[in-house]
Amino acid sequence: MMELVENNAYENNIHFHTIASRKFKTINIIVKFKAMLDRKNITKRALLPFILQQGTNSYPSEKKLMQKLDELYGAILSIDGTKKGNNHILSFRLEFANEKFIDNESEVLDEALQLLQEVIFSPHTEGDAFPEKMIAREKLTLQNKINSIADDKIAYANLRLIDEMCENERYQIHTDGYIEDLAQLNGEGMLSYYETMLEEDRMDIYMLGDFDEEEMKARLIHSFGRKSSKQEETLHEKHKTIGKIKEVIETEKVQQAKLHIGYRTNCTYRDADYFSLQVFNGLFGGFPSSKLFINVREKNSLAYYASSRIESHKGLLLVFSGIEAQNYEKARGIIEEQMKEMKQGEFSDEEIEEIKELIISEIRETLDHPQGIIELLYQQVVANKKMFPADFIENIKKVTKDDIVEVARKIEQDTVYLLTNEGGDPR
Repeated sequence: MMELVENNAYENNIHFHTIASRKFKTINIIVKFKAMLDRKNITKRALLPFILQQGTNSYPSEKKLMQKLDELYGAILSIDGTKKGNNHILSFRLEFANEKFIDNESEVLDEALQLLQEVIFSPHTEGDAFPEKMIAREKLTLQNKINSIADDKIAYANLRLIDEMCENERYQIHTDGYIEDLAQLNGEGMLSYYETMLEEDRMDIYMLGDFDEEEMKARLIHSFGRKSSKQEETLHEKHKTIGKIKEVIETEKVQQAKLHIGYRTNCTYRDADYFSLQVFNGLFGGFPSSKLFINVREKNSLAYYASSRIESHKGLLLVFSGIEAQNYEKARGIIEEQMKEMKQGEFSDEEIEEIKELIISEIRETLDHPQGIIELLYQQVVANKKMFPADFIENIKKVTKDDIVEVARKIEQDTVYLLTNEGGDPR
């Protein structure tokens, strides 16, 4: 496994991260803006990636921007938003050829940095606003994206589970925004919000590739700077006391019912037992050899799919399964039985070692991709905890059966959500 050395600096109100590696022929740069999830701004943030890929002041259309990327030997630009815990992250990604591997070429790096700087700080505008025609078009694009979630019943069921489970919590906020907000958004307001975001969000720039680290750091600091005055927000959530388990059953025209269950892990990326939680999830529902897959899907033929995943920064464990509506009670019972068995330690040392190897293999596979490396390193920023991939792997190796049982016993069922067909409500 490659050894990662992350060189960090804080200059010009920006956190710079350079990672020199001879493994890759391209250079990857990712710029991240982080802010607390906020209901009143989330639809604006969801709309921004669509707007910002439509051009810059020098390349004032999507076509001209794409032509410039083609000139940079097929450079790839992408912009998207996501949530990690109670934070919303807007990411700009640019991958381009390393000029040291191109004969008689010495300007790709400078041009790529200049282009990305312009995409972020000089988007295409008309006066003090984004062009209204462009805003109208991209609002429709976002509206279609939001509407499409209802067509993907797995995604929709997961959205509804979070709605119910995290009611009145920041994590409930929809990353794609809300259709009811779109009508009031215009070019002037969007640009005003974007300028505020540029000034107030925490900003991190990661650069990874085959380069001289000190020289590259100097180039980045020269290319990127901003004014910033806002103190970074932190949120300390109170532990949620779970009384009665919440059960929500909704009906729609679906061929296959969706049974999704939410648990509180009472453990996040920052906690010492997080590695035990990772192994727990692998055993419980994270892999095809897990209890959920084998017992719910294979042995009892009750589910078309059955798996689980953890939300590392919020402290949630989410179970997903697709079932026949009439099997709701039986499938739920077997899922809950698998959780009970985990808390009782009903799994073998051989199973633990197999899951550890699968987790480590996944991490190593992620480390084969530049953007995967950066995403792993960025977890430290979100959690405000130093932990390099090599440390993560070593901690996974140390997890014992007692550790897994201990973390399992902290997990509490919170909400059960069933999306079933009309007439399939089991109540």
